[in-house]
Amino acid sequence: MSDKSHDELMAPDGAVTPIDTDYQVGQDNIALKIGPFGLDIHNRVFVVSGSLIALFVAVTLLFRNSVGPVFSELRNTLTSQMDWFFISAGNVFVLLCLVLIVTPLGRVRLGGTEAKPDYTYVGWFSMLFAAGMGIGLMFYGVSEPLSHYAASLGGVNVVDGVRTDWAPLGAALGSTEAAKDLGMAATIFHWGLHPWAIYALLALSLALFSFNKGLPLTMRSVFYPLFGERIWGWPGHIIDITAVVATLFGLATSLGFGASQAAAGLNFLFGIPDGTPTQIILIIGITGLALSSVVAGLDSGVKRLSEINMGLATLLMLFVIAVGPTMAIFSSIFTNMVAYFENLPALSMPFDRQDANYSQGWTAFYWAWWMSWSPFVGMFIARVSRGRTVREFIFCVLLIPTSVCVIWMTTFGTTAIEQLNDGYRAVVDAALPLQLFTMLDGLPLSSITSLLGIVLVVIFFVTSSDSGSLVIDTISAGGKVDAPIPQRIFWCTFVGLVAISLLLGGGLSALQAMVVSTGLPFCIVLLLCAFSLVKGLMSEPRA
Repeated sequence: MSDKSHDELMAPDGAVTPIDTDYQVGQDNIALKIGPFGLDIHNRVFVVSGSLIALFVAVTLLFRNSVGPVFSELRNTLTSQMDWFFISAGNVFVLLCLVLIVTPLGRVRLGGTEAKPDYTYVGWFSMLFAAGMGIGLMFYGVSEPLSHYAASLGGVNVVDGVRTDWAPLGAALGSTEAAKDLGMAATIFHWGLHPWAIYALLALSLALFSFNKGLPLTMRSVFYPLFGERIWGWPGHIIDITAVVATLFGLATSLGFGASQAAAGLNFLFGIPDGTPTQIILIIGITGLALSSVVAGLDSGVKRLSEINMGLATLLMLFVIAVGPTMAIFSSIFTNMVAYFENLPALSMPFDRQDANYSQGWTAFYWAWWMSWSPFVGMFIARVSRGRTVREFIFCVLLIPTSVCVIWMTTFGTTAIEQLNDGYRAVVDAALPLQLFTMLDGLPLSSITSLLGIVLVVIFFVTSSDSGSLVIDTISAGGKVDAPIPQRIFWCTFVGLVAISLLLGGGLSALQAMVVSTGLPFCIVLLLCAFSLVKGLMSEPRA
């Protein structure tokens, strides 16, 4: 299947209940010819979202010496005041997905009752992970389990009536096994059902209203049951503009994390100076690689890179299992899963939390990050998921990735914790972006595996950037999936510029601040989307 065939694939196969509307995809677009390059852009969404982002980049670069504290304060305020809202919304999304699996609505097939999947399971899963959270798993696979374990082992600390420790729930003072179970449960909570439910909810909504209802593959289409024909006006423009801004900042945040980790790895292996200049050079270089993948298209670029990266990631994980604490890893997979489900009700409680540092500093930030990423990941998953039933879709997008994340976090987290308990403190003493490489340094063939880790980060960087650019381009082109290539190049370059400006304007704190502030309005959009999805599914014929 070529990238150009997506318009044809949107035509349903079998019975569907389409929405009757006179709107034509691209009718509000402006087609321009600038020299040899053509543009086909939605006149309001492209201009407004592009202008807002360009203005932000300009202000950040002009006042980069003073915006850092502003970003830090913005992040702290939003996560401390709105943590209950993010956590409550995440719970709603998980419950809705689980309900859809067991109800008759799960028999609805995306693309019509006779539709067939466009991709094999291997290609489909590879693209899910590469787009979904590849960079995050590399960045936090060692550091987060180790951080929660150490905090839990240290117990609860109270100063002037305020709890100052970062341990989840009630900690596990002095108990190595209890601290390990709690630390791994707290980590899996952030990478398991909740983030994938956010992605699944939006991806399913986009696929349903595009493949079954016959609407453009853009965010506004999901809200037709709520707004009717008004989605083609300013209510729809605002939804799409919010999606573009949220996606771009969520993507820039992940690219910033990836650049900082790649720079730390290069410093660790080759002594290359680790700092903002190196990170900027990495962003420029990898954005260039992403541009070549964007030009190649979905199948030749993103799909192929995703499959390569999944193979390399699996190879690295199997190596760590083989040469690391093998028996501890295998025994921990089951115990960590049990600990996760045992602690899930307490970890997902949105009110009266005593572990404010954990629930606000970790969970609220993560939920905002996943929500800001959801337009990008959701639309990308929707584009490659035609032909799946709702039950199959949710099962594969929700439960299987959660299981894989458990295995990944258990492998790398358990290895780091066992190293610490054996007296190897280099991992826990290293800076966060460097902890993966210091963990690998405690194992055989560390130079080779560390280099493989850098390659993985770079390719995850590329697949996130190019697939994100494809999605942003689709939204800003009014739902057209075959917009001119120069537009994809524009957005891919723009993502790199935003990541650079945020690094210059406050480093990782700036990246985190922007992802939280864009995740908040999009959380409201997702809650409305949940209602619209159920309403849309109820009108569909079931296979």
